[in-house]
Amino acid sequence: MMDQFFTALTFKNIVDVLLVAAVALYAYRLLRRSGAVNLFWGLFAFVMVWVLASYVFDLKLTGALFNQIVSVGAIAIIVIFQNEIRAFFYRVGSTMGKGLSWGKMHKQQETSRVVGELETALRHMSANKTGALIVLTGKQDLSEYADSGEQLDATISARLIETVFFKNSPLHDGALLITDGRMRSAGCILPVSADKSLPTHYGLRHRAALGLTEQTDATALVVSEETGQIALAIDNTLRVVTEDELTATLTGLFIG
Repeated sequence: MMDQFFTALTFKNIVDVLLVAAVALYAYRLLRRSGAVNLFWGLFAFVMVWVLASYVFDLKLTGALFNQIVSVGAIAIIVIFQNEIRAFFYRVGSTMGKGLSWGKMHKQQETSRVVGELETALRHMSANKTGALIVLTGKQDLSEYADSGEQLDATISARLIETVFFKNSPLHDGALLITDGRMRSAGCILPVSADKSLPTHYGLRHRAALGLTEQTDATALVVSEETGQIALAIDNTLRVVTEDELTATLTGLFIG
């Protein structure tokens, strides 16, 4: 079978190989971020041995044994990698439509007001080194995370945001979720990223921000209580932004 494949290399076969390679590369990157890259290489080695035994050397007994393992292993893979598989479908779904879910926020005046309130709160907390984690909901439903916190359903205001993250507030350790232009809930618990490439000085807020963007199309803003720096987490990336970049980012998110 394998010799026929290589001797009759057609456009269809090339596309087939490229698709498999793309899926394998995506899986590797996803598992590398989750800290399960060793499992990927173990699975890759198993698949290669299975292909060689079954299709290249035509080892019937070994091939039959591996076929039985694969039939049962599919279920095991789903169990072991359930978080990664879920994140994969989240990412695929998010490519169907980018942008934030603002619903009622269709007036430019209201958009400008909200951007201004967020900027003011973030700059004040940055100057005072007040730790904060704010999530801007995208098109995906984040009810499971919103329900883990205290329900607010409040108008966005700088004073209320700063009150939520005041160090003596019982809600300051969790995340503030903003959905459809309103502060939906505070003190929310988010998934934490296991990405080992993150700098060691990043704490749980930064890892939670990145963890959520690994699994959803949300955008997260983090204020470090150690340095006061503002970081932006979006599309599986986390980076520090300046005040000018913050203004441009928020404006682009809300308007575009």
